[in-house]
Amino acid sequence: MPDSSNDNRPRPAPRPPGADATGRLPDGRDGDIADLIEVMARLRHPTAGCPWDIEQTFATIAPYTIEEAYEVADAIARGDMAALKEELGDLLFQSVYHARMAEEAGHFDFADVVRTICAKMIRRHPHVFGNETVVSADQQTSRWEEHKAHERAAKTAAAGWAPSAFDDIPAALPALKAAEKLQKRAARVGFDWPDAAQVLDKIEEEVAEIKAAMAAQAAGVTGREKLADEIGDLLFACVNLARKANIDPGMALRGTNLKFERRFRRIEELLAARGRTPAEATLEEMEALWVQAKHEENRA
Repeated sequence: MPDSSNDNRPRPAPRPPGADATGRLPDGRDGDIADLIEVMARLRHPTAGCPWDIEQTFATIAPYTIEEAYEVADAIARGDMAALKEELGDLLFQSVYHARMAEEAGHFDFADVVRTICAKMIRRHPHVFGNETVVSADQQTSRWEEHKAHERAAKTAAAGWAPSAFDDIPAALPALKAAEKLQKRAARVGFDWPDAAQVLDKIEEEVAEIKAAMAAQAAGVTGREKLADEIGDLLFACVNLARKANIDPGMALRGTNLKFERRFRRIEELLAARGRTPAEATLEEMEALWVQAKHEENRA
């Protein structure tokens, strides 16, 4: 057996002897947050860690963090609790990863992250941790946004910038979520449609403008940029409609995507039973099978 007494590998913290290892980590430990932090430290250890993990930076890990958040949302949309448990772990690991890199650089550690979010939640819930009274979820949402607005104003003032309703909206947000945030911020200062009916009128107006842009493009009067602009306006108006109806547009679209995928897979199954593929079928045949798949779902 090789002598490892003088190597530089970090050692796990001692655990109480004799514990039953059933359902625990391979080495018998509990698998709590302290263990996860230690796993991350070992992966990043400069001489005994994983070469891939060692060379990562905030910038290279950020795309994985975003991907894991989407995978959490996907598990929720599919109602897959086993997948959700795993994906939440992956997302938590991303937080630990970023905190470890920050600790190595001398900025903060995971305990600071936990302390900061605890302080924020306590500060933004004075009706739970203080003496304020909130009687409904809607009132709490309004108060939450007020707290956030005060915090943004303080940050802006400290930085010496002119305040804006759109401060702190991340530039890297997906377009659908960014549109929703922009609309909500504008609505909080009174720039909003009175009700959903006006948004429906706006959607009809945007559809008409898309038709005009398509006709102009076909006639060679305008290019694709004008059509793209009008389609963007329609999408923005649809997000506005979802917001007025208290529907999350991203989750609504995700649900529709899953429905489309499910029904198209059924078309593929039905065609395969006939020894054919979608590429070999006519549009009319696939449309008929789509209706069949829809009816099957409605009867289920």
